Amino acid sequence: MEDKKANLIAVLTVIGLIIVIIIARLSLKLSNAFYLIAGADVAVILAVFVCLMIRRRYHRRSKLLVTQLVSEGRELRIEYSFLRKVAGVPIKFRFKELEEATDNFRSLLGQGASASVFKGILSDGTAIAVKRIEKEESGEKEFRSEVAAIASVQHVNLVRLLGYCIMARGPRFLVYEFIPNGSLDCWIFPKRGTRDLPGGCLSWELRYRVAIDVAKALSYLHHDCRSRVLHLDVKPENILLDENYRAIVGDFGLSKLMGKDESRVITNIRGTKGYLAPEWLLENGVSEKSDVYSYGLVLLEMIGGQRNVSLLQNGNERSQRTWKYFPKIVNQKMREGKLMEVVDHRLVESENIDEREVKRLVHIAFWCIQEKARLRPTMAHVVEMLEDRVTVEEPPDTQMIVIDLLSIDGDASDGHKRAAIAAFAADQLDGINPLTSCSYTMSVISGR
Repeated sequence: MEDKKANLIAVLTVIGLIIVIIIARLSLKLSNAFYLIAGADVAVILAVFVCLMIRRRYHRRSKLLVTQLVSEGRELRIEYSFLRKVAGVPIKFRFKELEEATDNFRSLLGQGASASVFKGILSDGTAIAVKRIEKEESGEKEFRSEVAAIASVQHVNLVRLLGYCIMARGPRFLVYEFIPNGSLDCWIFPKRGTRDLPGGCLSWELRYRVAIDVAKALSYLHHDCRSRVLHLDVKPENILLDENYRAIVGDFGLSKLMGKDESRVITNIRGTKGYLAPEWLLENGVSEKSDVYSYGLVLLEMIGGQRNVSLLQNGNERSQRTWKYFPKIVNQKMREGKLMEVVDHRLVESENIDEREVKRLVHIAFWCIQEKARLRPTMAHVVEMLEDRVTVEEPPDTQMIVIDLLSIDGDASDGHKRAAIAAFAADQLDGINPLTSCSYTMSVISGR
């Protein structure tokens, strides 16, 4: 409206000048030079007027274009937000966004051998966990493995990958949803030190539900994805708890994709000691049954509230160290009918626990940690057993020879160790040549 008024005033001014000149010409006898100068002035005024009109129109179109671009950018951000929150499509973040979201990476949530995790908040208020993968060679492999494994899967008990950030000759970043209650280890093991992390003693009911949640997540990875996904690092530290204490399986840095027609894949030992399946230690290849083995060990830790392997006495020499292996204790109590003695004492003192549930969980755990991979159930069958949809039979006695091998005194001869490993491989594992695996396994056991 104001632009129209300004244009009208300018037009009337020019017309007024022209009328004045015409009247002066008719009524006054002025020289021709005067009229030339007056005409030139009018021409200049008209030229300025035309320039102002063109400039005003240009500015109007420029402002309209900027408004349109801002609107489109806002719509694009809304679309990205929609894709991220609803469709689960990972997006590419700028490094500056992650730097601002994490307050220059100050809030450290956890740290591993090759990566650190920081808490952050995006501009739209979304809480995130930013994983910074730092080692170049192994970091690139971990980054690719994690993206390949988790980017295309969607499950309520699997962590959601929101996006990523790649810097030239720098660290890689993976952006995950933030899980508020931290990892499972803080909720089943007694706290040590003064770590500023959430934690406590998880109730028996919640532990049972967590066991089902994790089993469902692994079952989905093994059976319901286009390519089977092997997690290969199942442990309490990689199981997160949300605000409702539902389990979320995370950290796919060691995961492996496996075709539907493959029975096993060969990969280097990269998991966590204490959770590795025997066939992996003996270079016999890994399969989804390797995750089942690790799951069984985690299940025992949830029942007892203690680590599967713990150091009782630490001497100056290897031979003076005394280790406690919790699964062997549970196995003995199971045979004696005294399973309640292995349940986390904090739960026994505060809750009325159903011994039948304890027995079911222990039996499932021992089915999962059978040395022969073919004897272990699938994770889909584990879910059925946990939900009491099928009968859980008493598992066969497992000798746990691998654990005995790992605890052989440091001063024992290599010949003794090799003989024990060869006997184990020949007797317990299917289809493996012990002569080709002894040398490698010796290096694992001796720590070289």
